[in-house]
Amino acid sequence: MARRTDDRRRAERKGRLAEALAAACLLSKGYRLLALRYRTPLGEIDLIARKRDLVVFVEVKARRAERLAIDAVSDGAARRIRGASDLWLARQPDGHRLSLRYDIIAVRPFRLPRHFPDAF
Repeated sequence: MARRTDDRRRAERKGRLAEALAAACLLSKGYRLLALRYRTPLGEIDLIARKRDLVVFVEVKARRAERLAIDAVSDGAARRIRGASDLWLARQPDGHRLSLRYDIIAVRPFRLPRHFPDAF
């Protein structure tokens, strides 16, 4: 049982580090972070960022290869993220004039994160 707990903690730390690296990647591209780990009854969005009237909902995946990161976002996960983004958007006073995009950021060991805009 202790091993499962240790594995879970290690995975949690890895995920938080990957999200921090992905956030730094977006900031370096001129985005402003609006939310980190945004939770709704429909699902969680890893990062929400904005640049002018564009809001990006980002799924962050830490994998050994970019292809594995992209493939790790299933159709079901994409639907949950879209549903959660609809809830977020409904709470925004300027939501009617925002453009939306769904991105993936792949975080690989010892490499800079790779941003895949409009991934799903």
